[in-house]
Amino acid sequence: MSKAPDLVKRLLLGRALRSAQQHEQTLPKTVALPVFASDALSSVAYAPQEILIALGIAGLATYHFTPWVAGAVVVILLTVVASYRQNVRAYTSGGGDFEVATTNLGSNSGIVVASALLVDYVMTVAVSVSSGVENLGALIHFLQPHKVLAAIAIVAILTIMNLRGIRESGVAFAIPTYLFMFGVFAMLLWGFGRLTFGAHLHAETADLTIKGHEVGVGGFALVFLLLRAFSSGCAALTGVEAISNGVPAFRKPKGKNAATTLLLLGSVAASMFAGIVALAYITKAKFADPNLGTHLIDKAGRDVSDQDPVVAQVAHTVFSNFTPGFAYVTVMTALILALAANTAFNGFPVLGSVLAQNRYLPRQLHTRGDRLAFSNGIIILGTLAGLLIYAYDASVTALIQLYIVGVFVSFTVSQTGMVRHWNRLLRTETDRGRRRRMRTSRAINAFGGVVTGIVLVVVLITKFLLGAWIACVAMIVLFLMMRGIRRHYDRIATELVVTGEDVALPPRNHAIVLVSKIHKPTLRALSYARATRPSTIEAVTVAVDPEESGELQEAWEAHELPVPLKILDSPYREITRPILEYVKSVRRRSPRDVVTVFLPEYVVGHWWEHLLHNQSALRLKTRLLFVPGVMVTSVPWQLASSDRLKGRPEPAAPGAARRPYAEQNAESKGSRAAGGIV
Repeated sequence: MSKAPDLVKRLLLGRALRSAQQHEQTLPKTVALPVFASDALSSVAYAPQEILIALGIAGLATYHFTPWVAGAVVVILLTVVASYRQNVRAYTSGGGDFEVATTNLGSNSGIVVASALLVDYVMTVAVSVSSGVENLGALIHFLQPHKVLAAIAIVAILTIMNLRGIRESGVAFAIPTYLFMFGVFAMLLWGFGRLTFGAHLHAETADLTIKGHEVGVGGFALVFLLLRAFSSGCAALTGVEAISNGVPAFRKPKGKNAATTLLLLGSVAASMFAGIVALAYITKAKFADPNLGTHLIDKAGRDVSDQDPVVAQVAHTVFSNFTPGFAYVTVMTALILALAANTAFNGFPVLGSVLAQNRYLPRQLHTRGDRLAFSNGIIILGTLAGLLIYAYDASVTALIQLYIVGVFVSFTVSQTGMVRHWNRLLRTETDRGRRRRMRTSRAINAFGGVVTGIVLVVVLITKFLLGAWIACVAMIVLFLMMRGIRRHYDRIATELVVTGEDVALPPRNHAIVLVSKIHKPTLRALSYARATRPSTIEAVTVAVDPEESGELQEAWEAHELPVPLKILDSPYREITRPILEYVKSVRRRSPRDVVTVFLPEYVVGHWWEHLLHNQSALRLKTRLLFVPGVMVTSVPWQLASSDRLKGRPEPAAPGAARRPYAEQNAESKGSRAAGGIV
């Protein structure tokens, strides 16, 4: 068989890494920042836009609240960053919010957090990539009609990059992240510099008006609108929690380095977000979403449907005297938004691995692939995100409504758990200096828990009917699924507990060799069965055709085989049922003994050869597996056609390889395919 699939895999993913090389995959802070913070940093590209969309529902009357809404978002962002700095110092295993909640609040709280984070990670990929394609469409207009295809292609590329390993993907993504940071800060300095020297900057949408719903701008309607704008702007907080799940990827001291990275993340993200909102407000940039009932109207009363994202508008305005600056910021914004999904690709697989280790998800998610990444989790994340992008037509506004519910659920539960954590430690700590630091940390986490809890309530109230209910349903489904998986694993563990009688040897072993005629496979099976030295041994066949059974009996006696032949009657020409009944009868006579059934089988080299041979062995093995005290042993006979498969590398599932390709190829054997009783 061709080795092309293996060669393609090596070209895309690189050579397999040994388990001992895992320490080489840890990251310094300079690489960890773009790897784990790209989501939070990139969210500043669409969070200001979401604020303007929400405020625009009432027309231009509420736009003057933009700085206040943005200020509240910055306060929440810095609060969450300060709170999570306590988390990463206390819990460095990579369990993040799940570990904090499980340890301090119980397993149910941990599963709630885990389900919320899993949903949020999938949404991160879908929203970030869709937003990146939208921003790139502001520069490359022909891309707009094909945004779904482009977004799915980007997700596929990100999946392949992350399958290559965390260190390699981190280095690849670090440069674009820093280039984006440079571009945004350059835009802010250039823009505020021009304003300082008296330039009049007006966005391309400054002279347009917004037609929204005919709602009042006072009383409860105003409060609800401001809360809705605030909850939309809180999209800037997504991704902060990813560092707590990625602490094991940091170099030692892991907790300290993770906390330092979080501080850098908070400072940079808050500055960029506040600066973009300020320039958008000063330049009077506007943005409307027809899906939410808002439209941009020009002076002639015409609907203006062609509008660039807010970041692109600000960049175009600021760099109106320097076009390459606009192109640079637009391209880097689109690139970082696409690469921001890398944060989820690092958080989702690690969390999936922790959940699998705690028996809440299938164990395959805890397996590392050839490149020491959690390959199964990466593939699942890429697939789910691609399906979501396709279902929502890569619409950022539609996807964003499902987005931040999960992250604020995890924020709130995690900070509550951290308060419990500090309370537990304070009960036994006697050192005054440590107690003082613990009280400070507890106060920070308590404040963070209260604030994020309030934001969660606001988000649920203002976004539930806009699509947030879908995320809530998804979290409930995941919660029930994980509880069911854990119950299954616990039940199996209870069944497999070793008892005294499991250690004792069975009194006797009865060997049964199934035959249909006398030929080489039959003789090999008889010889192997005799070599196991069973207490009793007999050959068994089924009399489907009396004439053939008689001929087999005569041939058996003529060959003087040292094993008695028993012929089972089958009036309805069945094979499986008579053998099953006979094996069960042997078991009933000696319940403490074991019965070993030997099945001679063909090993073939072509798929179509399976169709030309009896499949009775497969049916028998399937049925015999459910009979207690019965062992099934296959005795293979390699046909000449199987020679073509000798030396072929054995296909392996993600995580099965632990050796370089050359070693696997040298030691691999041909795969074995079962035919029928021969």
